[in-house]
Amino acid sequence: MSIIHLVGGEKGGVGKSVVSRLLSQYFLDQSLPFTALDADQSHSTLTRSYSDYTNAVNLDQFESADQIMEKAIENDQQVLIDLPAQSERFLERWMEENGVLEMCDETGVTLVFWYVVDDGRDSTLLLDQFLTKYQNRMTCIVVKNQGRGSDFSHLDQLAGASYDNVMMIDLPALHSPTMRKIDKQSFSFWAAAHVKEGEGHLGMMERQRVRVWQNKAYSAFKHVFDQLPDTYVE
Repeated sequence: MSIIHLVGGEKGGVGKSVVSRLLSQYFLDQSLPFTALDADQSHSTLTRSYSDYTNAVNLDQFESADQIMEKAIENDQQVLIDLPAQSERFLERWMEENGVLEMCDETGVTLVFWYVVDDGRDSTLLLDQFLTKYQNRMTCIVVKNQGRGSDFSHLDQLAGASYDNVMMIDLPALHSPTMRKIDKQSFSFWAAAHVKEGEGHLGMMERQRVRVWQNKAYSAFKHVFDQLPDTYVE
């Protein structure tokens, strides 16, 4: 059965598109059929890096957002949506007015929300509001992006006290100049780790850093996927 992966978080600049690109590369490396939808129209980072697999989606238009469920039901695959900041109200409206959660139950589609946070208290407060509403309605994964901070103690305390059924993973930080170079060239993470020639290619040790970083992130992803239905990864 298909799994819908919503990659979001109300706060901007926390690394949602990084997680979306990493998941896209993970699906490719694991030979998992997938399609991606880029809802972040102001940046379109996922589209630039994984254009062969990504289409645009507008959450404010039901006719556009409907393709999320259509793609999940038409073929068994991973359906990934890169959400922009402050998009929760549009997503909630589409889900509530169309009975999306009920439809997922009826069709056997699994709905997973990857909520990406930095170490700011505002990010934690927004997460708390989201989990209060949705933790018992869909699978929620909290992604602590260490590339956007290192002190998540207040988040850990909150999660331990209130959300013990929510999975939490750490996304390690990639060396900032290396990440900026990848973003500037709109490289896929495969290209960043393997392309040795051409304009803007990464140096030998930069490519090595990307591979090490990817492997660490993949270990965290595998922990999640081992607990999701009908997803087999090596």
